[in-house]
Parts: sequence; structure tokens; C-alpha cells
Amino acid sequence: MARIDPEEYAEHVLSCVERVPRGRVTTYGAIAEAVGAVLGGGGPRQVGSVMASYGGPVPWWRVVRADGSLPPSHSDEARQAYLEEGTPLRPSGSVDIKRALWRP
Repeated sequence: MARIDPEEYAEHVLSCVERVPRGRVTTYGAIAEAVGAVLGGGGPRQVGSVMASYGGPVPWWRVVRADGSLPPSHSDEARQAYLEEGTPLRPSGSVDIKRALWRP
């Protein structure tokens, strides 16, 4: 299998994140599937790595774990964005993934 160009991979990941509508979320895995379909390879952890390194300028709070949660260090800032955007939340404070999921 050919090696994935890291810069091209990062560009595709960030492009997917930019397309997530307000009030909706996607998962690291869904982005990995979408980007992998175009470029081949990569997984949720690789998407997470791209987001950690380059995700600041994009709506990073719209990318969550498969259970609707974010890393604890991001939860306060993300929660504010969810409230402002009207993102469906569960009583626990995590995103209601069944109601909010958007697939790239």
C-alpha cells in the first residue's frame, strides 16, 4: 500500500470538519472513513492527531468520540459552543450522537 502524504491527509480531515453544519457533530471514525475512501488508510487516531496539531482554526468541537464525548480538557469550551449552536445534548452533557450525527 502506498504511504499517505501527511499534509494531504490533514487537508482532507480539516476540509471534512469545516463542512460539519452548525448544531451537528461527526466522529473521528466517520472522518477517517470518509478520508480513507479518498486517500486510502488512516483511522480515528490519525484524525485525532491531525485535530490536535492543526484543528484550532476549524470547528473542532464538532468532532467527538463515537459515544458523543470529548476529551475532558475540551469539554467546557465545547459545551458553550454546543449551547450556542443548538447541538442536541444528553443530560450527562455529552452530545446526543443519535440526534446530532452528520456523516461526511
